[in-house]
Amino acid sequence: MKTYFIHSVSILISFIWLILINHTVNPISLKGPHFLKFYLILIFGFYASILALKLSKETISTTTFYFMISIFCLGVIKLTKGILLGKSVGFLILILMMECIVGMVFMNHYFKSKIN
Repeated sequence: MKTYFIHSVSILISFIWLILINHTVNPISLKGPHFLKFYLILIFGFYASILALKLSKETISTTTFYFMISIFCLGVIKLTKGILLGKSVGFLILILMMECIVGMVFMNHYFKSKIN
């Protein structure tokens, strides 16, 4: 229950920013730079919540991976939309690649600690 709350806070903060600054609740409808700001707020908030879980000696559960996958899927959806519309998506590709690398490191650490 604690992991749901901690991860929900980071998502809530990014959606509050989305509503207050861009006056929408649909992040897919945002233009490129605005979406990148939203996505970076979402990612940094999520990884800060993982760090908070680690500092409070909580275990990283499968809930964390579900949140991580859903955030990644949001980026892939926006990437697909950008490619179909012929927009430049270089920064989003770099962010998604970094997110894959960080996700693989977390999964590797998670499975090592799960086995031991």
